[in-house]
Amino acid sequence: MRQSIRYLSRGRIVELRDVAPDEMLLDHLRLRLGLTGTKEGCGEGDCGACTVALGRLDGDRVVYEPVCACIRPTATIDGCELVTVEDLAADGKLHPIQEAMVRRHGSQCGFCTPGIVMSLFTLWTEEGAVDRDAVVDRLAGNLCRCTGYRPIVDAALDACGARADARPPAEFRAHAEASAAALAALAADDDDLFLGDESRFFAAPRRIDTLLALAEGFPEATLVAGATDVGLWVTKLGRRLSKVIHLGRVEGFDAIEEDEATITLGAGVTLARAAAVLGPLDPDLASVFRRIGGAQVRASGTLGGNIANGSPIGDTPPLLIALGARLELRRGDDVRTLPLEDFFLDYRRQDRAPGEIVTRVVVPRLGPAHAFRAFKIAKRHDQDISTLLGALRLTLDGDRIVEARLAFGGMAGTPRRAAGAEAALVGASLAEAQSWRAALEALRADFTPLSDFRGSADYRTEVSVGLLGKALAEIAGTDAAKTRVFALREEVGA
Repeated sequence: MRQSIRYLSRGRIVELRDVAPDEMLLDHLRLRLGLTGTKEGCGEGDCGACTVALGRLDGDRVVYEPVCACIRPTATIDGCELVTVEDLAADGKLHPIQEAMVRRHGSQCGFCTPGIVMSLFTLWTEEGAVDRDAVVDRLAGNLCRCTGYRPIVDAALDACGARADARPPAEFRAHAEASAAALAALAADDDDLFLGDESRFFAAPRRIDTLLALAEGFPEATLVAGATDVGLWVTKLGRRLSKVIHLGRVEGFDAIEEDEATITLGAGVTLARAAAVLGPLDPDLASVFRRIGGAQVRASGTLGGNIANGSPIGDTPPLLIALGARLELRRGDDVRTLPLEDFFLDYRRQDRAPGEIVTRVVVPRLGPAHAFRAFKIAKRHDQDISTLLGALRLTLDGDRIVEARLAFGGMAGTPRRAAGAEAALVGASLAEAQSWRAALEALRADFTPLSDFRGSADYRTEVSVGLLGKALAEIAGTDAAKTRVFALREEVGA
């Protein structure tokens, strides 16, 4: 069992033994290494000022992803390449992203600039053409109060908009090849990782059996995957995490398996990778996944974590419940599966025994008789927590609804199905709007939402009813329903 973490930085392996389980990467950089280019802004993964790049092996090449250093435990970067804003300029010459930001006047006060540069650096490292949509999506997790985004977007297009066969440049590819070799050597180590002792530790098991043994032996330990929620326990709530079990090194925990009927995703699959495989099922799925945090959050957060933390406003559970997903859990040698909606018992309480681990999510594919819609309502379009999220899957026989699955987040203490509205929809005709009325009225009685700063109970109720009516009108194809989203569906042939 290895008792140190190792990561690649500036071409050399850094090895550390004295890393606290709740030390955040931002503090490691600023306080221990004196690298103050990475800034502390919100402390909750929202503003992007602390963005750094982590390089990971994907096959035989390195993929660089943006992450928020403020909520990323230092020890979780074991086996990665760490790139900060200090690493970009070389031999007295600015990096192309930095040069373009200067030329396009993309910075004023400069506080947010290092994080913006690092987000764009990860885009610059990707192969293929980069367009404005890709730039805007990558910048959605970076907030700038004083410059305005036009010059920043222009700078990104200048630096990243070169010919697809020239990006990234040859000199960077040579660097990436050397990094890939170094990371491959680190990856060859299949030892379990354990820092500390039984009273205070950071554990990162390599084997599923070790993970299960740790989970059973230390049921009070905090299970951490991407830490996009747990990180806030430290930075915002001031909690001290004395025992942490990291899931990011478990072999096979991030596997994705596909067949004609289902897509099975390991609990460790990141939200970014989940979006890549689930998004093509339906345009609404792709749209909602793109709005789960910024690129930094999606690169770190995992599908299993978004489910297992039991938040009533987690974005993926309503989507998956509407699709009919099943959850696999394991404790020791015991494996069980259950419908995802049955996993949520009460606010922050799930059907999970001490030492039991969420291992996989099985998602049925949409069939020819299915119609699907999903809507995320939030105060900001990008990078915001949902006020409510609704998802609907209908099974149709011509115009007749023979089955309905309607799930909401933000309407109760758990993600839940709208049982009354579902029952009222069965037998209704898409061609007869009057037949939907009973379902719309039933939905009002399905939930008793809370009022908070994101929205009142009345607001949530009225919006949910409006979204159900909108979904039915879109599926029915009425002229009144041809909104921007509906037009997009027609454009992509959905």
